[in-house]
Order: sequence, then C-alpha cells, then structure tokens
Amino acid sequence: MLGGLLRRRKRQDDDGSIVVDGARKATGGRAKTRIVMTMAVFFGIYSAIAGRLVYLGFQSPDMSGGPQNRVTASRPDIVDRNGEVLATDIKTASLFAEPRRIVDADEAIEKLSTVLPEIDYEQTYHKLKSGAGFVWLQRQLTPKQQADIMQLGIPGFGFRTEKRRFYPSGETSSYIVGLTNIDNQGISGMEKYIDDQGLTDLQASGLAVARDLKPVRLSIDLRIQNVVRDEVATGMERFHAIAAGAVVLNVKTGEVMAMASVPDFDPNNPYNAQDKDRLNRMSAGLYEMGSTFKSFTTAMALDSGKVTLESRFDATRPIRIGRQTIHDFHSKGRVLSVPEVFIYSSNIGSAKEAEAVGIEGHREFLHRLGVLEKMQTELPEVARPTEPRVWKQVNSITIAFGHGVSTTPLQTAVGCAALMNGGFLIEPTFLPRTAQQAMEVAKKVVSERTVEGMRYLYALNAEKGSGKSARVPGYRVGGKTGTA
Repeated sequence: MLGGLLRRRKRQDDDGSIVVDGARKATGGRAKTRIVMTMAVFFGIYSAIAGRLVYLGFQSPDMSGGPQNRVTASRPDIVDRNGEVLATDIKTASLFAEPRRIVDADEAIEKLSTVLPEIDYEQTYHKLKSGAGFVWLQRQLTPKQQADIMQLGIPGFGFRTEKRRFYPSGETSSYIVGLTNIDNQGISGMEKYIDDQGLTDLQASGLAVARDLKPVRLSIDLRIQNVVRDEVATGMERFHAIAAGAVVLNVKTGEVMAMASVPDFDPNNPYNAQDKDRLNRMSAGLYEMGSTFKSFTTAMALDSGKVTLESRFDATRPIRIGRQTIHDFHSKGRVLSVPEVFIYSSNIGSAKEAEAVGIEGHREFLHRLGVLEKMQTELPEVARPTEPRVWKQVNSITIAFGHGVSTTPLQTAVGCAALMNGGFLIEPTFLPRTAQQAMEVAKKVVSERTVEGMRYLYALNAEKGSGKSARVPGYRVGGKTGTA
C-alpha cells in the first residue's frame, strides 16, 4: 500500500515538474520575440529618419520649400519695329542663406558687409537667427559681388540663378518700355501691358517658357527715338526747363514712332524712377495747351460751315467779359482774315470763331476730337483730361485759345493728326498697325474740306507765321506753335 502511495505521489511530482518546466519555456520564448520585434520597429523608424536627413542634406536648398520656390519667370523680348532689342532677360545670381547651418551670425554679417556694405545689419541678423530653412539675403548680384562673396567661404550661404530684365537702350525709351520688379513682373509701360494681356497667367501656371515666348514688337523706331530723346534733353538744358517732351506720330496709322519725356530714368538702375519729377508727361501729364489749341478752334469753325477761310473778324479792340479782358499778345489792331487769325495767333479772333459756333457746339467738337476723353492706348500711364463742369461763355472763349481745359500732349497730337489725315480720329498705338487696320478703328470727325483748309493753314504758318523756325529745306512742314 505504501508502495502504491509512493508511486502515485511520484507520478504527481513527475506530472507537476513537467507542467511547470513547459510553462517556463513557453513564456520565455514569447518575451524574446517581443524584444526582437520592438528592436526591429525602433531600428526601422530611426533608419527612416536618418535616411530622410541624409536625403535632404544632399538636396539643393530650393527643394526644401519656402521663398526659393518663387521662380522668376521668363518674359518675352521687347523689340522696336525693326527688331532692335529694347528689353531682354539675362541670368543673374541671388544670395540666400540657410539659417540652421549658420554657426555665428555676427561673424557672417561682418564678412558679408565687406562685399555688400549697404546691407541692413539688424534685418540680416534676424534672418540668420530665424532658424528657417531658407532666407533671401540679396537679389540680383553682379558677377563681381558673387565672386567676392564666394571667396568669403561662409557656411550656410549659397547662390541661386534668377532672371532679371536688361534694357540695352537705357533711358532712351524708358517711359515706353517700362519696368519690371524684383520678381520680373511688369509694373509700368509696355512691360505692364504685356502682363495684363495674359503673361502673368502663363507665369503662374508655369507655361511662360523662354523658348516659347515670341518677341513683342513695338511701333517705335529706335533710330527716331534716339534723335527725339537727345533733342528734348538738349532743349531742356538749353532753356533751363523743368521738363520737356515730344512725340512723333504716324497720322495715317496712329502708330507712335517715337515719344520722349525728360527728365527720365535708366531702367537698368531705376533708383530715381519714383521721384516726383519722373513722369511721362506726354501721356500722363495734363496741361493747358495754350495756342496749339487754336488748331481745334479754327478747324471747328470751318467744319461748322459758319466760317470759311474768307471770313473776317474784328480784332481792333480787346474783348471784355465780366472782370476778364481778352487781348492779343502781338496785336495788329485791325480786322483779320481766318488765315491771319491763325498765323498771328490772335486770341481775339479765336474767341470770335468760338462764338460763331456756340458753347454747346464747341464742347461737342472737342469731345468728338477726343482731346477731352481719356485716351485709349496700351500704356497704363494715361491721365484723364479736365474741363469745366458747366461751360459758360467765358469758358468757351478762354478754351478757344487753350486755357480752361487740360489734356495730354499725346492727345493733342492725335487730335491734330485727325486734321491732317483726311479727318479720321485714330487712337494712338505703341504696337505695329497697318493703314488698313487703322481704318477699321478710325472715326470720321471732320470733313475733307476742313482737312484741306487746315493743311493750308499749317503750311502757311510755317512759311509766314509763328512756325517759321520749324522749316526744313526739302520738306513740307506745317504746324501751330503755342505757349502753355
């Protein structure tokens, strides 16, 4: 019996030892598996992070986001009517920094200031201490500046190639061609017009690729533009004038062949482009055009049918209206014919021509001729003419000799062109236009008979009147002088 109990206990002990030992082995195996899996996960995570850091370390700064992704877009060349380049893109270097890699901001700025002494210390310091991945320090460096900065060997500094605008003719056509900003976007002149016509949308979509952009051809002739600009600059200096300007217009097409206004600016270094005296006075300046306006007064009188070239006006005595007295600067003290009123620039005769037409007819004619409407052309810099809100007799009389309304010199030239080209008002353009295309947009404003009369008076004024100094041997010259 005792033997049976011992054998039964031994079996129980044996069974117990077998159960306990198996449980220990199973638990130990699962623990090791968890440790291995945990280590594998951590190793995978850290490997991914390390790999990403290595990858970013080998990328150029423009791959890490921020301002460097703002690529200066390509622009089309601008050329004159003969294909001479007026504006083109060139490559330039711009300096950037990676603040996270800057060890000593003060030392970096101190070194950089030896090449760029005008750099703003405080602003640059804040940029370098910002901890950002990318900051611009200086855009559009010269090749020498780039080379000098490279020699400094400052860690965390780099260069990016951008595009900037270059204007081979400099200030010669600055008001016509216009300007771009630091991001190569048009902000004035024809540069802005090009953007407004859809270039900005192409740039935003990334479709403005240089090789696909055809040159924009203008109507101006650079040869004529050079002469005109030189002449107005010489005249301004000779007469110690505040400003001067001129425009050359094709009367048959409305094309602006040349237009200059001084003082102007160099678009390659436009530090003074925003100065108060820098204004395209031909299209954006408003002036009382003085006696040049008598062209419109005489044309109006002839076109009304109430006055002919044989008509005569009494200019023996001044005209008194209220407190104002109208007199002639070079009074003849006698009755004047219409041609004499024109070549002697008689204020009294012009006032009586306006009286013959009437106030409403006078106002309607000037609006019909476009000189009191805002001019429609490609240049964005265009001023709106001014006139009295209510025209009275005194207004009509003073406007007859060019005082009391203000318009632009370019509009005055366009109005005079209508008196020479057969009576058609053609809005000016800075783009090429054929005579046929011009007729599609032209408006008939005066009769052929009026045109014949004005051509005669213009030529007569150059031969016997105030325009004698404008005569050129071998050319038929005509016009009307005036003092604004």
